[in-house]
Amino acid sequence: MWLVLQQDKADDFVIGTGETHSVKEFLEEAFAYLDLDWKEYIEIDPIYFRPTEVENLRADFTKAQKLLSWSPKISFKDLVKIMVDFDLELIGLPSPGKGKIILQEKRLNWRA
Repeated sequence: MWLVLQQDKADDFVIGTGETHSVKEFLEEAFAYLDLDWKEYIEIDPIYFRPTEVENLRADFTKAQKLLSWSPKISFKDLVKIMVDFDLELIGLPSPGKGKIILQEKRLNWRA
């Protein structure tokens, strides 16, 4: 975001991984990280399905890569670990800690 703010002219940039993942994939990854089966904890209510939803959404970060020399540094699986660790610590529960380690290795800040 700092790079976006340093531009001479205001502009729009898409920041994302360029990957597509479903909510189900997120659940599978998050619960697997905690050695849990998401199907035992999550109930799906079809009332929340959106039949007119766009089928495939994917960030195109080409412009940010070209003008800012920016590219994603965190994979989907690592991001899930970071998010799970952060949320567990936020509510006072111990986390596996792999997400925090990932951020430390990449020299990124953990902010709670």
